[in-house]
Amino acid sequence: MSDARNPFEMMMQQAQDMAKSMNPALENFDPRSFETLWPTMPKEWMEFAFGKGLNKDGLDSKTRLFLTLAGMVMHGAQAESQLRMTVRHLLEAGATKQEIAEAIAQMSVFAGIPATTRAASLAKQVTDDMEDDKE
Repeated sequence: MSDARNPFEMMMQQAQDMAKSMNPALENFDPRSFETLWPTMPKEWMEFAFGKGLNKDGLDSKTRLFLTLAGMVMHGAQAESQLRMTVRHLLEAGATKQEIAEAIAQMSVFAGIPATTRAASLAKQVTDDMEDDKE
């Protein structure tokens, strides 16, 4: 008797079943809800902690966040929550939507179209959510 699913699908189903048996609430867990627990850091705090606050001749926080975004795109945009939070922090650090879109598009040469398409979709979710919050 064989199962038509591939081994990865079976592994994922087993993990979901195990999580559900340990905690039934995990059946409906949405990782995006976790993102609301991590506030957007103010631009000045990011600059102090990650930018020129500790190294006046180093990279600013906006540049560091762009490098982080590029790395996440290179990995196939698999870390969805982290990518969305990085985009949110980039906007707070002064990046424009156009700059973020260009950075993601630049990675298509290195990461491939599927990864950049996924990253662009996640970035759009963030900008759409932020626009909805302003209304």
